Amino acid sequence: MSKLTHIDEYNRPAMVDVSNKNVSGREAVARSIVHLPESVVAAIDGDEINSKKGPVFATAIIAGVMAAKKTHELIPFCHPLGLESCDIEIRVDSDEAIIECRCKVHHKTGVEMEALTGASVAALTIYDMCKALSHDIIIGETRLIAKFGGKQDFEHSD
Repeated sequence: MSKLTHIDEYNRPAMVDVSNKNVSGREAVARSIVHLPESVVAAIDGDEINSKKGPVFATAIIAGVMAAKKTHELIPFCHPLGLESCDIEIRVDSDEAIIECRCKVHHKTGVEMEALTGASVAALTIYDMCKALSHDIIIGETRLIAKFGGKQDFEHSD
């Protein structure tokens, strides 16, 4: 029998069986950083980027939430979760757009992948909406910042 969690006894890919787990409150926070070149930074007006395509950050938030809700359709073996909350915040710090996606659910499995997917797709949306201003946009680090509920809590210490 395989010791890998997503491989069954016949060595085939399989979804993890969570049927015997208890439902509990679960929460995860993920962060993506988008490095913005000067031409994009120059287009920032208040809390938004002026783009011919429309409100960049507002659109990125919508795209990120939509993606988080569809994570099970994108990532093999992710359990479909009815998210109870998905909140995406975007702030600019110097030449970086910092995206944080927080997902919450009461379920038998966690929401780390949903938070990571939401943050990632929000970053991709910023790139898409700003590429007319510059192709030098860099989608940088994406990582899990914290998770609560389940076997163990995790919080990155930075």
